[in-house]
Amino acid sequence: MKDSFSIKNLKFDLASGLVVFFVALPLCLGISLASTSYKGIEGLDDFAGIVMPGLIAGIVGGLVVGTFSGSRYGVSGPAAGLITIVGAAIIEFGGFGNGGFEKFALAVALGGVIQFIFGLIKAGFVAYYIPFSVIKGMLAGIGITIFIKELPHFFGYDSDPEGDLKFSQTDGHNTFEEIWLMLDNVHLGATIVAFISLAILIIWGMKFVKNNKILNLFPGPLLAIIISVGIATILMGVSGFEIGKSHLVSVPEPGSMEEFKSMFYFPNFNAITEPAVWRVALVVALVASIESLLCVEATDKMDPHKGRTPMNRELRAQGIGNMLSGLLGGLPITQVIVRSTANIGAGAKTKSSAIIHGAFLVGFVLLIPGVLNLIPRATLAAVLLLIGWKLASPKAMIQMVKSGWEQFVPFFVVIGVMLVTDLLIGVGAGLAVAMVIILYRNLQMSFFIKPITQDGKVHIHLSQHTTFLNKASIMKRLDEIEDGKEVVIDLSDTLSIDFDVKEALNDFIEGAPDRDLTVSIIQEEKLIQNVTMGH
Repeated sequence: MKDSFSIKNLKFDLASGLVVFFVALPLCLGISLASTSYKGIEGLDDFAGIVMPGLIAGIVGGLVVGTFSGSRYGVSGPAAGLITIVGAAIIEFGGFGNGGFEKFALAVALGGVIQFIFGLIKAGFVAYYIPFSVIKGMLAGIGITIFIKELPHFFGYDSDPEGDLKFSQTDGHNTFEEIWLMLDNVHLGATIVAFISLAILIIWGMKFVKNNKILNLFPGPLLAIIISVGIATILMGVSGFEIGKSHLVSVPEPGSMEEFKSMFYFPNFNAITEPAVWRVALVVALVASIESLLCVEATDKMDPHKGRTPMNRELRAQGIGNMLSGLLGGLPITQVIVRSTANIGAGAKTKSSAIIHGAFLVGFVLLIPGVLNLIPRATLAAVLLLIGWKLASPKAMIQMVKSGWEQFVPFFVVIGVMLVTDLLIGVGAGLAVAMVIILYRNLQMSFFIKPITQDGKVHIHLSQHTTFLNKASIMKRLDEIEDGKEVVIDLSDTLSIDFDVKEALNDFIEGAPDRDLTVSIIQEEKLIQNVTMGH
């Protein structure tokens, strides 16, 4: 297999895994913080307990889902699109103080079982019906959202958690209010670090660096982080430029094994008979499956080798991941496009890079978390800012506009709705618009009527496959035929015709004498059994 592990590809996958780790870390922390600190949740003030579910989901997404998945570049972990579902479920179950998260963890594990069943019954085919205009719109929408959301972190305004990608955020502000507040709260030290980091990332993406064997040994994000830690240390003693704890990554550092154990919230199996738990499990399974399939399609679209991920295998892998994440007290897992994009951009060769990023999460978070707590958040914002720009490049948007209104209308609908709601609602709106366009085009191409020819007849030629979707337009054109004409219905190219259309044609034929119409039918003998008019 081309995506299997090999020593030859290890140096590329190690570098990519490290880059994805640095991208995934703030998102795991931010999504966990946004999910478990959702409005109305009560009972937990401990920061370590709040962020641990996101870290568990990131680790399982890398090590477990990465192992079982068939996606070469896909990376899984906690997803921003599930923040609302997680928060609402924990509130419904009573909050942290009343064992609400333990019930939710059980629902996540049960949701994984349901996802695995989806894979067994081959439900992954749904992904093949998603138009590319919607997929591209989703990528661009995520890119723009990431870009806008990371600007406050880039300039040192860090009050909203990274990963909170909804328009209305958990801190009470919306996306554009955060930018406005940022303008009055720019932190000079963090901004300097961010711009230096961004410059390093841009330079390391240029050809002369990629072609240099020595420079190419050092991943750009790793170099930016090392330099930013040094700059942050220097600025500690400079008045007005100090980069304090609030501007650094914050990973829990347990002081003892007991403290470490207290960070975990395991599922309450006594709640397995509660209907609410199963309802949440089904919602988690459906939403996580849809989001994963969308991201798989998007990742495959960016795949430089144009590979195809086995969708049903992906559902099974996601199901296994969510089962284990729930059992360990983690958040729901999906394949996530930001980390997958970073993986492709960092030059990954096989799916080993996704597994390696999970190993880095285990190693740093559990063994040496203090090292991570030296990293300025502004540097990680610079990494994400560049990813957002690549996902929503002006060049890609211009290409969509040039491809015609049938492509760019759903594309921009997805982007617009995503910016003011969230990913799934934006994709749903794009799918609805794309379906309307498909129906419109289908109605136009289902048949054609020739004007009255030299023989004085009206010729109606039906397409190969005529469905109930064509019924309205066919009936409309039949009603427009002038009384007294001779009509020829040509079914010679028709392979199948729905009952609804057949009934409409029968009604037209039976009512022809009242309109002084003469109707004749042309069809191949082999099709007589399938399409012959009459009851």
